Amino acid sequence: MPELPEVEVSRMGISPYLEGEVIKKIHVYQSSLRWAVPEEVKLTEGLVINKVIRRAKYLLLETVMGSLILHLGMSGKLRVIDSSVPRIKHDHIDIEMETGKTLRFNDTRRFGCFLFQPPGQVHKLLTKLGPEPLTLAFNHNDLYKKSRDKKTVIKQFIMKNEVVVGVGNIYANEALFKAGIHPQTPAGKISKKRYEKLVVLIKETLKQAILQGGTTLKDFAQTDGSPGYFAQELLVYGRAGLPCKKCTKPLTEIKIGQRSSVFCDECQK
Repeated sequence: MPELPEVEVSRMGISPYLEGEVIKKIHVYQSSLRWAVPEEVKLTEGLVINKVIRRAKYLLLETVMGSLILHLGMSGKLRVIDSSVPRIKHDHIDIEMETGKTLRFNDTRRFGCFLFQPPGQVHKLLTKLGPEPLTLAFNHNDLYKKSRDKKTVIKQFIMKNEVVVGVGNIYANEALFKAGIHPQTPAGKISKKRYEKLVVLIKETLKQAILQGGTTLKDFAQTDGSPGYFAQELLVYGRAGLPCKKCTKPLTEIKIGQRSSVFCDECQK
């Protein structure tokens, strides 16, 4: 599933082709995605896309009549192509621009969504989201306060969207390793000083992934694919059984909340 860096790179990739441009037509070829595509999306036809923003893993295309909301789900891909390019299997949505370019949404498993947010309102899917991890709103003081008396293990705690958005499985593994925190430590047992270090490393890990993904932005202008996942320099995720890059002890893998968790018993306490 695309995580926050992949979605942010998608935002960076499509923004130059959409911001300040007029939506000519919205073509909905498959309305049964994770939720039914609402008719209100058509209200944005003929309007300028003022800004493309990201909130958690949602992309919002803002106009004066409201915002189009896109979520990639598990298999969604976005491409900016010439409007004349024929559709292929699983191409479900086209946002056709007056420039002759089209933002095309392909989703094999149809777990993504295409929704509408009226002006001045916040869609119900966005109302309970926590702070963005790369902003000042996400800080160690707030995280420490939220963690008090929590028996939830730290890995699950930082992956809760109401605590902080966008810290998915890959980046939770990586940040906890860098911080030297065992993923099964109860969130309420971690000191403020360790949270200060963890917050810095979560931000650093996500920023690094976004920077690595920036090398794929050229692909958004091509008709034969989208950037998808990009090469990442991972320290623990996907490396179960391999030597720890700090102490050389074999990395351990367990399941936490049905998700793979890889860590070093020696380096993480």
